[in-house]
Amino acid sequence: MTIKASQKSAGTIRRAAVIGSGVMGAGIAAHLANAGMHVLLLDVAPTALTAAEEKLGLTLADAKVRSRLATEAIARMSKSQPAQLYDPSWTERITPGNLTDHGALLGDVDWIIEAVVERLDIKRGVLALIDSVRQPETIVSTNTSGLSAAAMTEGRSEGLRRHFAVTHFFNPPRYMKLVEIVPTEDTAPEVVQLLREVCEKRLGKGVVIAKDTPNFIANRIGTFGMLVTLEEMLRFGLTVEEVDALTGPAMGRPKTATLRMVDLVGLDTLLHVVDNVRERSIDPYEQAIFTRPRLLEQLAEAGRLGEKSGAGFYRKVRGESGSEIESLKLDTLEYGPKRTVSSPVIEASKTAKGAAAKVKALLRTDPKDRYAQFAWSTIKKTLLYSAAQVGVIADSISDIDRAMRWGFNWELGPFELWDAIGLAASVKQMQEEGEAIPAWVTAWIEGGHESFYRQEGMQRVYVSAGEYRLEEQEEGVISLTALKASGKTVLATSGASLIDIGDDVVCLAFHSQNNAIGGDILTAIRQSAKEVSQNWRGLVLANEGRNFCVGANLMLLLMEAQSGEWDEVEDIIRFFQSSMLELKRLDRPVVAAPHRMTLGGGVEACLPADQIIYSPETYFGLVETGVGLIPAGGGCKEAAAMAAERALVSGNGKQPSDLQPYLNALFETIALAKTSASGYEVIRLGLMRPQDKVIMRQEARIAEAKRAVLELDRAGYSAPAEARTRVAGREGKAVLKVAVQAMRLSGHISEHDALIAGKLAHVLAGGDIKPGAEVSEQYLLDLECEAFLSLCGERKTQERMSHMLATGKPLRN
Repeated sequence: MTIKASQKSAGTIRRAAVIGSGVMGAGIAAHLANAGMHVLLLDVAPTALTAAEEKLGLTLADAKVRSRLATEAIARMSKSQPAQLYDPSWTERITPGNLTDHGALLGDVDWIIEAVVERLDIKRGVLALIDSVRQPETIVSTNTSGLSAAAMTEGRSEGLRRHFAVTHFFNPPRYMKLVEIVPTEDTAPEVVQLLREVCEKRLGKGVVIAKDTPNFIANRIGTFGMLVTLEEMLRFGLTVEEVDALTGPAMGRPKTATLRMVDLVGLDTLLHVVDNVRERSIDPYEQAIFTRPRLLEQLAEAGRLGEKSGAGFYRKVRGESGSEIESLKLDTLEYGPKRTVSSPVIEASKTAKGAAAKVKALLRTDPKDRYAQFAWSTIKKTLLYSAAQVGVIADSISDIDRAMRWGFNWELGPFELWDAIGLAASVKQMQEEGEAIPAWVTAWIEGGHESFYRQEGMQRVYVSAGEYRLEEQEEGVISLTALKASGKTVLATSGASLIDIGDDVVCLAFHSQNNAIGGDILTAIRQSAKEVSQNWRGLVLANEGRNFCVGANLMLLLMEAQSGEWDEVEDIIRFFQSSMLELKRLDRPVVAAPHRMTLGGGVEACLPADQIIYSPETYFGLVETGVGLIPAGGGCKEAAAMAAERALVSGNGKQPSDLQPYLNALFETIALAKTSASGYEVIRLGLMRPQDKVIMRQEARIAEAKRAVLELDRAGYSAPAEARTRVAGREGKAVLKVAVQAMRLSGHISEHDALIAGKLAHVLAGGDIKPGAEVSEQYLLDLECEAFLSLCGERKTQERMSHMLATGKPLRN
């Protein structure tokens, strides 16, 4: 029986096909596999043999040759950097094929995504094939960065047109949150809703609905911003380095800024986008704006296309001391040493906290400064252009802002940025400078409004058609920012806040520098434990920072160690350990929901939780050996307990199995400072417990953790009793140290690495007691503390700590 689109849900989309195995097609196929779908990846059959195929005596008629393009794309997935798959083994979910031999299989899938080359005639041809084989209710979408959706479906059946839309994924599909859905006038509303649900709930994406206009939302505004920046760069006589110093984090944008971003995108790709807008626009002003910059043409003609060709606005060259980055000198179009840029306005922006404060500092520290004037001119023009596009590229300012945040990684969308710098004051300045302000903006200000957005309780509203409208919320998402703004903070320290997230559950959110754990966070943990025990059903550990937690406050530890304040260092360790024990012994359920970088002390803060809800992009690892230390906030204790538990579970029911293999695996993970490349890879490291799980939608992690807390509470939660851990003892330690010695003798590790690994082996094995002995948690914590203190006193460890703080990279000494 055929299931109509209106009766389908995200969970019913189980089989998909992607046509086109290039960069985007392969990336999309991989991410569909990440979501658990079975994927058919098709491409054209080759018209020529490779040298390797000729050597094997193959012909163009051989099946291996005919599906070569898709097969090779799948093979690259498991080796790609950054990784396309959450788990390399998931290539098994993808079946290769070619359109000629396997096109009929498109009739067996729920969703077909066309991702071939950006040429309208070729896409039309592929859609004609799809139209001839698809089932009546199969969803069809195209991945295009700007071609007309309506033009693609001209001449196609009514059934295909009703089930067709653009799904524009941003590259790389696994990591970039944005998907622009672009329906045509023929697209059925239930198809748009189903695509949105699948992209959000199954693929973990953020969706905006765009209009069928050239380059849609994000690329339209992003490209305009790049063109304006290039124009203003020449007008102000700035260097490449100066432009990127001003248009990166100083403007609330990524470190790639503008010209580095152009290199990453490719100058030829940017010129293609510019041409697409200009050629499809009927507005003379916009046609003039999207004229090809002569500078880009010159570089492209010289083959300087950016990173793909090895040179663009920057190039990497090998010097005597390694690789060096050179920048383009605009007067000669030659390359020279990349120079550091500094000025009072840039420094003021660097020291400001938050994107809004950074931009205001950039513009207002010295408005007459040349850098400030350049920044104002580029921002002003981008804001005005964005305002002019409301109703043209999207119906809401919210969708425009989300598109720029999710697609270009801006911290503030254009209208959020406008609010941050002051709407009325900035518009007044624009008018004084002779700029034309879109009528709807002028009318809004004249109506007495001071911002495009405002907070009403826990929800945000935005201007739409001359009045405030409730901003659409992502289903199943809890916003800590909105809750704090509405007064839901229960208690706070300088490093963390306890926030009421509803249903008598609270969330402890870190917000220290880099979310590093120091005394302020540990104090908040202790205060929160007491508060939760008395007044709440349970606790969630999560935050909305860039990373969950990068570890403990390394600077503080180094300062105390270099000063020889060993009592202070021990107090810090003991405070950390006891705080983690309070979490573990809390008589209310605790669920942790880490995301992105969760390292060292961040892992140790999660392990006491009753359950851990991983987001797919969680990079989880006990990495202390990289700075010459071992985990000492309970990480080694928990690892030893995991090994013992696994040996017990794998036993015959009467007695546990051999502990050593499980201990060896965890020792290797910690000694080599291994970090997962995804939430799913935590299990490969041996750090995931049976009760832990991964969810696909990172933004839903707090809501899912809250749900887990409530389930534990409803089941009649009681605090876990202190368990004793069976350890491998001196014989297990000896086995680990033999492996360390072998690594040392083979030259794979340094003498200091061997020292650190020896200390780690001593702790994980439980010291020099008899094998199979059962020890208390405090016994293992004491071993942790002793080993940590001794390593802190090592000169080479202090060198590693200093190097990490200075460079962000580990030192091998």
